[in-house]
Amino acid sequence: MEAEYIRIAGAIQQEARKNDKKRLLVAIAGIPGSGKTTTASAVAQQLRAESQPNKIALISMDGFHLSRAALDVLPNREEAYIRRGAPWTFDAVRFVTFVQQLRQWADSTPFPSDGDSSSDAAVIYAPSFDHEAKDPVENGMAITSDASIIIIEGNYLLLNEDHWRDVSRLVDYRIFVDADLQEARGRVARRHVSAGIEKTLEDGFRRVDSNDYLNALHIQGKLIRPDMVVKSVTEIA
Repeated sequence: MEAEYIRIAGAIQQEARKNDKKRLLVAIAGIPGSGKTTTASAVAQQLRAESQPNKIALISMDGFHLSRAALDVLPNREEAYIRRGAPWTFDAVRFVTFVQQLRQWADSTPFPSDGDSSSDAAVIYAPSFDHEAKDPVENGMAITSDASIIIIEGNYLLLNEDHWRDVSRLVDYRIFVDADLQEARGRVARRHVSAGIEKTLEDGFRRVDSNDYLNALHIQGKLIRPDMVVKSVTEIA
């Protein structure tokens, strides 16, 4: 898969060269089990290897999950936990507001060579996600002003739905990791077992079919046209 990551990194670099904005914002989306997170991480690593590490930032939309405390007060609390990961279990308004702030910051904040990088304005923070605690971590990620390419990864970055569709308009380059639905379904089921969430593969598939598979169909049915489509393969988990 290294050749594919190099190809994607090359496409991003080419877009950065021809883009007239100060910083390039890239969205990498895909259905659950498509390999979007693995792809985003590997592409970021490839870009870092070809430049300075701090010049590439990677952000996950997972930090914008509704917290368990927020899920607990929903009228459909039980359903919310079963469907956690569906679009409505994220704080979409807050996420879009963050991407708007990121866009403004990316376009207006000077690079360190252009000014004082030690000021508060030179750093923007995003929440991360603690998978052990199963909750977001406020300000868990810092993006510094030396970043020239900022990659955002997540399921719903190209979802043609209220709030979510605004993300596509704010970024400069949109990548979709395309996957066979049944292959992705199997990957997520096996992931549930290996993570200890389910004991058997049968239970893993049952969990997938009650949530992840529904989310995948939703994404495919409301996909905003990407600039680049990457075919997912078995090696990507």
